[in-house]
Amino acid sequence: MSRIGRKSIEIPEDVEVKISGKKVSVKGPKGTLDFDFHNDIETNVAEKKIKVSTNKNTKQASSLWGLTRMLIANMIEGVTKGFEKQLELQGVGYRMAVQGKKLNLTLGFSHPVEVETPENLEAKIDKNVLTISGIDKQKVGQFAASIRALKKAEPYKGKGFRYVGEIVRKKAGKKVVGVEK
Repeated sequence: MSRIGRKSIEIPEDVEVKISGKKVSVKGPKGTLDFDFHNDIETNVAEKKIKVSTNKNTKQASSLWGLTRMLIANMIEGVTKGFEKQLELQGVGYRMAVQGKKLNLTLGFSHPVEVETPENLEAKIDKNVLTISGIDKQKVGQFAASIRALKKAEPYKGKGFRYVGEIVRKKAGKKVVGVEK
């Protein structure tokens, strides 16, 4: 049994939730999000609360129960507050700049890397910190992960992208050992 699935979801005053068939639509001050849930899951809206339940007693239904509840809760949080991820770029000669909807990155390759910012996401740069923000938690996290994958923080000097607050464990390089006579 899902413990998260049992919890009901509070609907804030400025958010409108519509359920039609197997589709949930959430509209708030920052935008609109849609989600199609599985046939084994049922949702009910009553008294500014959403209750998610299963209509079958299968392993798949119980695993989708908590997932569906969290996805709907994330949609409500996204249209009210939004989500953001921050990436920090460290390294001599590594640079990044935003030009319109493109990110221009100089990461030590023989060529500059251009990355198109996905629709409904916003990228801002403050010194060496890239802030990615949007209303869809999955899209924000996926875009941040794809940027980080271009140049992960390497373990010897720590150069590359890392999440703000992430600790990169550095390895010791080759050590010169004195020769005994």
